[in-house]
Amino acid sequence: MPLGLRKKKNKSRESSNLVENEEGGGLAGGSGAKATVNGAGLPPPPASLRPKLVFHTQLAHGSPTGRIEGFTNVKELYGKIADAFNLQATEIMFCTLNTHKIDMDKLLGGQIGLEDFIFAHVKGIKKEVEVIKAEDALGLTITDNGAGYAFIKRIKEGSVTDGVKVICVGDHIECINGTSIVGTRHYEVAKMLKELPRGQTFTLKLVEPMKAFEMIEPRSRGAKPGGENKIGTGRGTLRLRSKGPATLEEVPTEFEEKAVKKVDDLLESYMGIRDTELAATMVEVGRDKRNPDEFAVALDEALGDFAFPDEFVFDVWGAIGDARRGRL
Repeated sequence: MPLGLRKKKNKSRESSNLVENEEGGGLAGGSGAKATVNGAGLPPPPASLRPKLVFHTQLAHGSPTGRIEGFTNVKELYGKIADAFNLQATEIMFCTLNTHKIDMDKLLGGQIGLEDFIFAHVKGIKKEVEVIKAEDALGLTITDNGAGYAFIKRIKEGSVTDGVKVICVGDHIECINGTSIVGTRHYEVAKMLKELPRGQTFTLKLVEPMKAFEMIEPRSRGAKPGGENKIGTGRGTLRLRSKGPATLEEVPTEFEEKAVKKVDDLLESYMGIRDTELAATMVEVGRDKRNPDEFAVALDEALGDFAFPDEFVFDVWGAIGDARRGRL
C-alpha cells in the first residue's frame, strides 16, 4: 500500500459556587470513566448516580476559588469556568495548570491531572501592530485553545517577530490584515502567516491576557522545544477529546511522554504549531501499527484534514518507533 495522504473534503450548564480559601484535593471515580461491570457482576450505575470529578479553578489575574464539574470537552470546560465567575465563555483565552503565570509549559491541552488546579486567562488589552515580513519565517509558533482562539505559544529569539516587542507569548491573534481568524484552527493560521509575501507589511490585531499588577514582567519566550512538559501530578488524568466523551486514563507512560514530546517538536518544525493533544492522538494512532504504510492510512482516516506531507509522516513513524525502543 503506497504512502501518501489525501486531503479530505470537507449544554446545558450548571452554576458552580465560588469558595474562599479552599484547598484542592484528589477525587475518586468520575463520570468520564469507561463503563465496567462491578465485582458482583452487575452493570454500572447510571451516569446521574456516579461520582463526578470536581476541579478547582481561579482566574489567573486573581479571583476567589471556584469548583467546576460535569464537562467532557474544552468548550464545556470554558463554559463551566465562565458560569463560576459570571463571565462569557468567549472571554476565556486559554488555561494553565497549577500556575497563574503565562507559562506555555503548563498549558492545558488534552489532559488534566486529577489533582491539577486550573487557572483561566481572560481577555485583556487589545492592540494592533504592523510587521514587515523581512524573512520567510516569522519565528512564531502557533497553538489554539480548542474553542476557536489561536494564540502565540513561542517566539524564536532573533526572529522577525522577536524584534517587535509589543507581540508577546500568550497573545491571541484576532485578525490578519483586517480578516478575522476567530474560529480558525492553529495550523490554518500558521499557513496564512507563512504564505504572506516576503518584503511586505502586514497588520495583526492581537488580544493579550489580562494580568494582575504583580504578574507584569519582561515577556517570556514561552516553552522551549527542549523543555519538559509533563501533564498533571495526579495518579490519573482526564483526557479531553475534540470528538467523543472525556475518559479517565492512567498517567502517560514514559514511552508516551517521550513520543508525544518528539512528535510535538516535529509539528513545530514542519507546520509552525505546537499541540500536545494532536501529538498524543498521532502517537495513539501509531501505537499498534506494523509499518509506515499502515500508519499513513490510519493517520489519514483520523486526521486527513491536516494533509500532512509524506516526509512528516515518515518522521513521526520513526519517532514513535524510537520512543518504543527507548532511543529517545
